[in-house]
Amino acid sequence: MYRRIQQVLTAITLALTLVASQAWAISKDDAKAQGLIGERANGYIGIVVSKPSADLSRLVSDINQKRKAAYQKSAASAGVERKVFELRMGQRLQDRTPQGQYIQLKNGNWKRK
Repeated sequence: MYRRIQQVLTAITLALTLVASQAWAISKDDAKAQGLIGERANGYIGIVVSKPSADLSRLVSDINQKRKAAYQKSAASAGVERKVFELRMGQRLQDRTPQGQYIQLKNGNWKRK
């Protein structure tokens, strides 16, 4: 009986830990609003802060992987190289970045828009 209760409590603890960690994970919009990430000129997200959390690094990596796949598909459809498409999207995304969020300048420095 004691062993069964211990197993149930362990399962509940594990479930709560997983739910809590997902609830605490930051979204792209939240990270941008907090000045943690910004739009780079090459069409990808960049990390603005010097010591990002593991969650933030994973978020940026996931977003950039998805963008790269989308850029490749769109570039192929348009008949242009992916690098050309990335630069075009980078400019558009930086133009659309709201005031107060970060964009990366061509020299590599971050600027609050």
